[in-house]
Amino acid sequence: MAWPVASRRLVGEGAVFDLVRDQVVDPGGAELRREWIRHPGAVGVIVLDQDDRVVLVRQYRHPSGLRLVEPPAGLLDLDGEDHVVAAQRELAEEVGLAAADWRVLVDMFTSPGASQESVRIYLARGLSAVDRPEGFVAEGEEAEMDIVLATLDDVVTAVLEGRLQNPVLVAGAMAAAASRPRGWENLRPADAPWPARLLRAEFLARAPMDR
Repeated sequence: MAWPVASRRLVGEGAVFDLVRDQVVDPGGAELRREWIRHPGAVGVIVLDQDDRVVLVRQYRHPSGLRLVEPPAGLLDLDGEDHVVAAQRELAEEVGLAAADWRVLVDMFTSPGASQESVRIYLARGLSAVDRPEGFVAEGEEAEMDIVLATLDDVVTAVLEGRLQNPVLVAGAMAAAASRPRGWENLRPADAPWPARLLRAEFLARAPMDR
């Protein structure tokens, strides 16, 4: 379903995302004002080692005012970059690892009432150490990250107890725990279609952007 957009205006422009205001026409013909965040999208990786431990990072997130435990993740901010390649890059940059086995755990919108951000979360196994990509320099919050390990069961317990709240970790860990008893055989291949990404360009083209 796609409601018509009578007008679209760029309200604020940021380094990573923008604030947009639409006048949307509902099925009854009424116009509704809706603000939303234009976001490039992201990928995240639940990384499991041979001992069933999840490789995680601790990173400061300023809007929350907290240092959160998270999986390796990053923006899809390079035009045309393959989603799996982006996830592989983030894995190497943030924790210095490569993986031989990649599968899709879950696709999600992080906050569909306010943001366009869609995230694909992968499961990565068969790990090996690699150098950080050439030219990569950790800056800002990434420069202060550290790496932590926890069993998947401990991560799930911490999620259920409310101690871990990063949405990519919550969704990814719970999906991994649900899939593990089936030997991962119910997971999609790493290159499976991602409908939300296919529709993103169509949504952005629905109305011209006024400034």
